[in-house]
Amino acid sequence: MTVTEQMPADHLMSRIVDGPGGFSGIDGDAQWAAEVRRLVELRGATLLAHNYQLPAIQDVADHVGDSLALSRIAAEAPEDTIVFCGVHFMAETAKILSPAKTVLIPDQRAGCSLADSITADELRAWKAEYPDAVVVSYVNTTAAVKAETDICCTSSNAVDVVASIPADRDVLFCPDQFLGAHVRRVTGRKNLHVWAGECHVHAGINGDELADQARTHPDAELFVHPECGCATSALYLAGEGSFPEDRVKILSTGGMLDAARETGARQVLVATEVGMLHQLRRAAPDVDFRAVNERASCRYMKMITPAALLRCLVEGADEVDVDVDVAAAARRSVTRMIEIGQPGGGGE
Repeated sequence: MTVTEQMPADHLMSRIVDGPGGFSGIDGDAQWAAEVRRLVELRGATLLAHNYQLPAIQDVADHVGDSLALSRIAAEAPEDTIVFCGVHFMAETAKILSPAKTVLIPDQRAGCSLADSITADELRAWKAEYPDAVVVSYVNTTAAVKAETDICCTSSNAVDVVASIPADRDVLFCPDQFLGAHVRRVTGRKNLHVWAGECHVHAGINGDELADQARTHPDAELFVHPECGCATSALYLAGEGSFPEDRVKILSTGGMLDAARETGARQVLVATEVGMLHQLRRAAPDVDFRAVNERASCRYMKMITPAALLRCLVEGADEVDVDVDVAAAARRSVTRMIEIGQPGGGGE
């Protein structure tokens, strides 16, 4: 008997509408959640959700976290099917680390503006300009780009990755210009060449917004993702003394969760995609977490809707595959990153 035939709530599937923003027509209510959990067990699957997903998606998942931590969980999980609620490059990374498993993403159209800001052809051309350089690529890249990369990195270990490279070697860092600028600032490395890519959501959280929020909430702590265009502004505010330096923290998503559990502040301003607030509030329910920019919502992340997840579990769509040779080359760059350390809980 198929999954569809065993489904007691066929009427839910009949409500699904496929539109330009993704699949819709179903609310993430208790009935939906119960059916999702039943179907996950029926498929023998592990359900993973990124920190930027809708709260309903996060709440129904087996594991919530950053993309690399989830991919490592996927590789270690006993289940043969991985359902990855995130954007496409994340599901690709899970497939790279779990080549024998079936990896599903609820909507294959869920892309990423940062991953799309460099292609494998563009990286090859850049490498030709610096033939002796070491290529360091953020994990937020496609499998094809990872395959052209020497070492991947996360936002939490990017500094350590670059520091592991001999000082006399040129480094090509891609694709995020703000993370690259952060690494250059911390390491002081002059031969670090940075690709001019960006996440449209993080780039849109600007310095003026951050400064206004910081001055309006002078007793708050400030959690800023290094992909943000406002990261430099945050450090400037601290440097000029208008905001206490010890309350400005440049953190990956995993780092934000760790800091949330340890903070003594009653209020925290958060500069990242707004989906992160859900996990922060769960980690520290007594703290008032506020978005620096409430409009900082990734439309690609939000394409993983309750309707899309239900469709995925019923129909086994959409399956993510990676060419065997590309996956092998990409796996080497990811493995080198993991060997350097600190990649697991602070991916993006």
